[in-house]
Amino acid sequence: MKLTDTREIAAPPALVWSAILDPEVLKECIPGCQSMTGSIADGYEATVKQKVGPVSATFTGVVTLSDIVEGKSVKISGEGKGGVAGFAKGGAVVTLEPSGAGTKLTYDVDANVGGKIAQLGSRIIDSFAKKMADDFFTRFQAAVEGPAEAGSAQAEDDEAIAESPEKKKGWFKRLIGG
Repeated sequence: MKLTDTREIAAPPALVWSAILDPEVLKECIPGCQSMTGSIADGYEATVKQKVGPVSATFTGVVTLSDIVEGKSVKISGEGKGGVAGFAKGGAVVTLEPSGAGTKLTYDVDANVGGKIAQLGSRIIDSFAKKMADDFFTRFQAAVEGPAEAGSAQAEDDEAIAESPEKKKGWFKRLIGG
């Protein structure tokens, strides 16, 4: 499954770049992420719990950042195994460009699944992968922009972000004093 989309983020490219490389931001933005440890150089070990159609699974795997062009682009790749449910792997090439007073973020996602999950059919898988990518980048935009600028974020995603006791919308921007 392939997906390409663009988002306008109301923050300077340097702030968006810092956020996309921050493991805490990645952890908070990956839907269902329960834990993530590691470093940019070595990759991150992650545990993600998801439900795809009728199949629920906890995936354990690795998230890596590669093809890093400082301030401009990065490839985020992930691969996880969900036991009898199967496996999921994919990645997103994220490109940043200055755009007016903010940043134009473009992403190209490619995802694959195998095992029991793959038996659900391509329509369910494609829909799920699109929702995961949309959820990730909606959460990312909210973490960087803050509540005033992220008005286009979906109410459901706002609630998911707000449920975290310590992390609220725009928390990364506030954390670094932006």
